[in-house]
Amino acid sequence: MTGVAVADTIEEAYARAVAADPLSAYGGVVVLNRPVSAALGQALAEQFVEVLFAPGYDATATEALSAKEGMRVLVDQERRTYVPTERDLKRVMGGLLVQARDAGPDPLDPMRVVCGEADEALWEDLLFAWTVVRHVASNAIVLARGGRTLGVGGGQTSRVDAVRLAIEKAREHGHDLSGAVLASDAFFPFADGPTLALEAGIRALIQPGGSKRDDEVVAAVQAAGATMVMTDRRHFRH
Repeated sequence: MTGVAVADTIEEAYARAVAADPLSAYGGVVVLNRPVSAALGQALAEQFVEVLFAPGYDATATEALSAKEGMRVLVDQERRTYVPTERDLKRVMGGLLVQARDAGPDPLDPMRVVCGEADEALWEDLLFAWTVVRHVASNAIVLARGGRTLGVGGGQTSRVDAVRLAIEKAREHGHDLSGAVLASDAFFPFADGPTLALEAGIRALIQPGGSKRDDEVVAAVQAAGATMVMTDRRHFRH
């Protein structure tokens, strides 16, 4: 995943999502939850996009996109209801792994502020980052602010490396991390990851908790005058 954003218009949301990491967005998959307008269709036609998935397309957008050889333009016409009993299947040598799906909204009741304070705007950023991080390959870190991702670190062998990668990605594309938030798909085993993020300007973190060193992690965040939320639920995508 290279970038995610929400905005008042689909054109602005797309531009904000791409800006998170325009280099990695080259040749990627674009998924939209609103119809593609004429203006957005033209912008997409000028970029290298392999797969485009949206609920509809303006006629002018369709004409512009049709000229792109190799682009797969798909129409989303199915809205399935989340079925809690549905299972995920993963093929392994000699059989299948069957597990509960990591889908559906996370309950807010277990989430708690373990240090610092969180106003409504900060909660919005934290929940946005938490929603995105579940879709990033573990170990996963998402940095966000104002309804957009600023840096994504995924698929790393250590959580501190995922933090470092997310920060480097953000800085590489000129994103100021002051006041941004961090979401981690699983607990921090040590305080090194949060410390690295706090030094980069992160002001709040959301993570499952559950480490033997939770006290050390919370102490590091509290000492920096930042906020931490624990969710009691992890997202581990492999």
